[in-house]
Amino acid sequence: MGAALKDDVVLVTGGSGYLGGWTVVSLLKQGYRVRTTVRSLEREAEIRADVATQVDPGDRLSFVAANLLADEGWERAADGARYILHVASPMGMGEFKTQDLIRPAREGTLRVLKAGAKAGVERVVMTSSLQAALPPADFSADAPASDERVWTDLASRDATHYTQAKTLAEQDAWAFMRQGGAGAMTLSTVLPAFIQGPMLGRDISGSLEVVARMLRGELSPLPRLGFSIVDVRDLADLHLKAMTAPGAAGERFAGSGDFLWMSDMARVLREHLGGPAAKVSTRTAPDFLVRFGALFNPEIRQLMPNLGLRRTFSTAKAERMLGWRARPATEALVASAESLVRQGLV
Repeated sequence: MGAALKDDVVLVTGGSGYLGGWTVVSLLKQGYRVRTTVRSLEREAEIRADVATQVDPGDRLSFVAANLLADEGWERAADGARYILHVASPMGMGEFKTQDLIRPAREGTLRVLKAGAKAGVERVVMTSSLQAALPPADFSADAPASDERVWTDLASRDATHYTQAKTLAEQDAWAFMRQGGAGAMTLSTVLPAFIQGPMLGRDISGSLEVVARMLRGELSPLPRLGFSIVDVRDLADLHLKAMTAPGAAGERFAGSGDFLWMSDMARVLREHLGGPAAKVSTRTAPDFLVRFGALFNPEIRQLMPNLGLRRTFSTAKAERMLGWRARPATEALVASAESLVRQGLV
C-alpha cells in the first residue's frame, strides 16, 4: 500500500455515532479528508459542532445521507474514497432497544462492501465486536484470554441479538471477500470490547448507558457482571492503524483493555468523581437474586450468560503487528463519567 496522502478521502459510516465521531476526529487530526454517512443530513450542523470541540474540520469534512437498509446514497458515498471505515451498526440499547439488529448489520455491511468494490476502494476496515470472538460457553474460568482466532459458535450458546448481529455481519463480510467480487479491495476487521471514554456531544451511546445508570443510582445492588473495557479514542486509533498497515489485510484485530467488575467500576467512580458519584451503589446482588429477577425482566435475562464470568481478551496481535496499546480501563471509565456529568446527563 502506498503512503497515506493528505488529500486521501476516507469514508466513515455512521459519523453521528460514538465511535464514528471519534474516528472522524482522529482522521481529521491526521490530515485526511473525511466523508461520513448519516441517516439524515439534518444532523450535519450538530456533528460538525461536536467534532469542532476536538479539531477544526474546515472544508475537509463532508456528509452523505445513507441508510444501512437502503441502496440509495452508498455509491455516492464511496466514490473517490481510498479507504472505508465501516463503523455504523445498531446496538440493542437506546434508539434501537426494541428494533431488529441483525438485518441492518448484515445488509448494511454488504451494501458498504459492494459500494467500496465498485468505487475501487483500497481497503475497508469493519467494526465487528469481541462478541463475535466468544470462547465456548462452557470454557473454564481459568482458561487463557480469548483472541481473534476464536469465532463465536452461535449454535452452541444462547446468544443475544447483538451477538448474533455482529457475528453474522462479520462472517458475511469475509464470505463476500472470498467470493471474489471485491477486486483488489482488502478487508480488515476490528473487534472492540466494552467501549468507554469521553463523549463528543450529548448523545448517550448504548455502551455509556451502564455508567449513566450507575451514576443515577439506578443499578443497586450491582449484579456480579464485568467488562473488558477499551477507550473510544484508542479504538479509533486502532481502526486507523489497520487501515494503512500493509500486513493488516485479511486480518482480525481485538481491541480490548483491562477487565473490571461492576463493583470495581463503582469503586473507581466513587474515588475519582466524589460528589457526582454519591448515588453509585457499592453493594453486590447475590447471583440467585439476579437469576430470579431475570424471570420477569428480559433485559436482565440477556445478561445471564455473563453472570459471574470474567472474560478477558488478548490484544497481542494488534500490539505486535500495529504497535497499538490500550490505555488503562480506569482512565476510560472516569472519562466517560466526567463527560456525562459535564453534559448534565446524570
